Amino acid sequence: MTAVVVRNIERASAADVQAILPYGTATVHEAMGRTGLLAPYVRPIFDSARVCGTAVTVSCHPGDNLMIHAAIEVCRPGDVLVVTCTSPSTDGMFGELLAVSARAHGVVGLVIDAGVRDTQELTDMGFPVWAKAISAKGTVKATAGSVNVPVVCAGALVHPGDIILGDRDGVVCVPRALVGDIAERAAARVARETQTRARLAAGELGLDIYGLRAKLETLGVAYVDR
Repeated sequence: MTAVVVRNIERASAADVQAILPYGTATVHEAMGRTGLLAPYVRPIFDSARVCGTAVTVSCHPGDNLMIHAAIEVCRPGDVLVVTCTSPSTDGMFGELLAVSARAHGVVGLVIDAGVRDTQELTDMGFPVWAKAISAKGTVKATAGSVNVPVVCAGALVHPGDIILGDRDGVVCVPRALVGDIAERAAARVARETQTRARLAAGELGLDIYGLRAKLETLGVAYVDR
């Protein structure tokens, strides 16, 4: 594929981002029919990391962060950099200086299917990052790649302008066209869980709330007293 930097993309609206923002990744993942979740090896570099913004996608050669630099030029406030490599890499492709540059251009976080470094400095900055690895190994700037094309990042398909939601539990991608429906489903799920939480706190069993006794019987589980 020809290397390309797409300058102008259609992003999910600010209202769409706000519609997804209140929810956790687990809630949104469930609301999407258990789809959209990036592989669990992509982890936040600090526990309080949280992000909700629009994807600017980056396809890089492994061990080469040239296209991350190129991507920052086309970012807008509220964007999340979503970086993948054409083959597996754990090199430290993003660090403090790139984060300073990214933040100056309105980037609110990074998701990368590769490595990062300067994690103490990134933590001190409060710049949220989800990465496959932490590695001090540096990179070069030598190979062409692409910006703002559809990518597969940690097993999930991400289109430019989709919503990226990240927290301690992981990262989920919400397709731009589905945001309204997913937000409604997430709200309904939270309402159901609020009721269930109250019942559990009052002493009811999940076996009864979820109708699991019949399931146990169907599965042949026997209760015995010894």
